[in-house]
Amino acid sequence: MTEAELQRQKEMQQAEELLFAGPQALGFVKGLFAGHFVSDWVMPYPRIPAAQQTELDKTLRELRAFLDSTLDPVAIDRNADIPREVIDGLGRVGVLGMTAPKDFGGHGFSQMANCKILEEIGRRCASTSVFVNAHHSIGIRALLLFGTLEQNEKWLPKLVTGEWLGAFALTEKEAGSDAANVQMTATPSDDGSHFILNGEKRYITNAAIAQVLTVMARTPVPGKPGKTAITAFLVTPDMPGFEILEARMPKMGIRGTATGRFAMRNVRVPKENILGPPGKGLKVALTVLDFGRTTFGACCTGAAKTSLELAVKHANTRKQFNKTLGNFHLVKKKIARIAADAYAMEAMTTITASLIDRGLEDYMLETAMLKVFTTERLWECLNDAFQIHGGSAYFVDLPLERMLRDARINQIGEGSNEVLTSFIALVGMRGPGMEFKEIYDTMLKPTREGGIGKAWSAGMNRLGATVRIPDVPVRSAELKSFANQLGRLIWRFNVAVNKSLILYREPILDMQLVQERIANAAMDLFASAAVISRWDSEIQFAQRNGGSPSAKNSAAELFLRQSFRRIRNYLAGLGDNDDKLILKAADSALGS
Repeated sequence: MTEAELQRQKEMQQAEELLFAGPQALGFVKGLFAGHFVSDWVMPYPRIPAAQQTELDKTLRELRAFLDSTLDPVAIDRNADIPREVIDGLGRVGVLGMTAPKDFGGHGFSQMANCKILEEIGRRCASTSVFVNAHHSIGIRALLLFGTLEQNEKWLPKLVTGEWLGAFALTEKEAGSDAANVQMTATPSDDGSHFILNGEKRYITNAAIAQVLTVMARTPVPGKPGKTAITAFLVTPDMPGFEILEARMPKMGIRGTATGRFAMRNVRVPKENILGPPGKGLKVALTVLDFGRTTFGACCTGAAKTSLELAVKHANTRKQFNKTLGNFHLVKKKIARIAADAYAMEAMTTITASLIDRGLEDYMLETAMLKVFTTERLWECLNDAFQIHGGSAYFVDLPLERMLRDARINQIGEGSNEVLTSFIALVGMRGPGMEFKEIYDTMLKPTREGGIGKAWSAGMNRLGATVRIPDVPVRSAELKSFANQLGRLIWRFNVAVNKSLILYREPILDMQLVQERIANAAMDLFASAAVISRWDSEIQFAQRNGGSPSAKNSAAELFLRQSFRRIRNYLAGLGDNDDKLILKAADSALGS
């Protein structure tokens, strides 16, 4: 390998080691890349415990009543502000501290339950759901996960009620999806009692209205002159030198959120305000974003359900050519696709949230997939609903114009979809790739220490996955055919991954068009597994309650059929594509 390729592989390994120390149980998505179906990660379909479900139902009723009476998405968009009475009401209902321990005034809800709350808000107002996500899912979340008892006692009680608001400050001019490129500095004082922070942050939700900000800055590594690492700090805006440069940056959508830009000029932050281990701020950031991407999926699911309701209502009432729109097949096609995608989005969100609730560690690929899948699907759902409404959707008296503007940021925020797509492919392929490397290195140098044993083990793993079709264990006879098809597609996917690794070897690290097909196939495999798990659970529940054993779910079936077809097309595209011409045409346009 070239020096650049060696450095790329080292960075990928460090990224995983940053989050997970020691051997990890094979996760669901990494299992797909290895040719396995790790069923206990997705089956049986997770359910919220009965006691918490009762409390969740009560909270949802209270939340809906409050939102019905107080939340005005049109006014929030028009005035570019979420009124304080809305924030206070969300605090009273408990939304702003939903997963915080009850000892600190929170509800102590699970991530699955929290996703149901965010889905409800996402149905109505994207600005409000993003505000809650910024405050709770990534703002408070860092404190909940990494804060000391003293820090939690000091900050959490007022944060969970909404008396204080939180923000998460990572993004800078040179650090967006490239989270490791933070340039803000934090220099320790001579006596070690505090750090002096300098730099600027931008695109920070809640920046100008937050009383507590989790700020990422670069600190020196002790004993290693010239080397720095990222550390997380708890910062308050009353610290001298903290300056809001732009309180509310005008923007296309989610206008109600206070997206700001601020500077820190020689801000003295006590060492007691370090959040998590010094130098491990990137771990804090990436872990927190896993939680944020999960509730991101819930917000998108809620908005997709609203787009379905709007499309159905219009299709059933609007007449053209002496027929309601719902009688036209091209309209039916759009409504069916929205229904199928919304069903899959909810299933995928629920399963991903359950991985967090179960205390599993390595779910970074699942949360990345959920974020990419749900944001892309929501955009398509809204576009279809918009088209069904025709010209009327273009005017501001209907919510679709606002919803379309609000949804566009989803494919960019919390990691752009293009970056996450490459991340999914590269991290997913790393496991089988390292096994092939063991075999190759041993062939070149058979006498290397432990080489034969490692190569044998790696070879048996690759061979086993190549000759064995994974079993997808469903309980409902009606779903056996779909389960068998999914198992065979996982086998085909693994063969395609192996072939790509053997064919391209190290250059695949830069072949993003290949990475995209592999990642898209993997995302549809995950989504299909979630849909089968949910449908299987619904059939079993119906049978236990005297329902028909052959209960049909046309939305679930449609999603599976279309998903399987997409997977086959992605895999076929690995060998039959226009990649060279695409790159040539782009280079021509770029003038290179």
